[in-house]
Amino acid sequence: MRHYEIVFLVHPDQSEQVPAMIERYKSMIAAGNGHVHRLEDWGRRQLTYPIAKVHKAHYVLMNIECDSKTLNELTGAFRFSDAVVRHLVVKMDAAVTEPSPMARADEDEGGGRRERQREESVQSADDDESTQTESAS
Repeated sequence: MRHYEIVFLVHPDQSEQVPAMIERYKSMIAAGNGHVHRLEDWGRRQLTYPIAKVHKAHYVLMNIECDSKTLNELTGAFRFSDAVVRHLVVKMDAAVTEPSPMARADEDEGGGRRERQREESVQSADDDESTQTESAS
């Protein structure tokens, strides 16, 4: 069995169906004795250029191990699904399990925002205390 990295973009109007689609694709892979090594839902993002007059799409990344028959079934499902705007399948040398740069960037961004908010709230609390002590004296 070979390793593949798959990215597919789902039409923004169909974003609610993404978890069901992922489960369907995972069951297709499992039925063919394959494995999903990494699954990342990147969420709705702005497209670099419009595709079929759509400016945003829901991104999903999967790293899988399967045979060619299962891969053909998956690509056929992508092609005939109206919800899938684009898909890309890349053959990999080995299974990739660590978080992708996109996922790490989201984690770093989220953590950075939280820390900034925490620092700002601590700083504003310090400012409030200093104004209270000044008015008391």
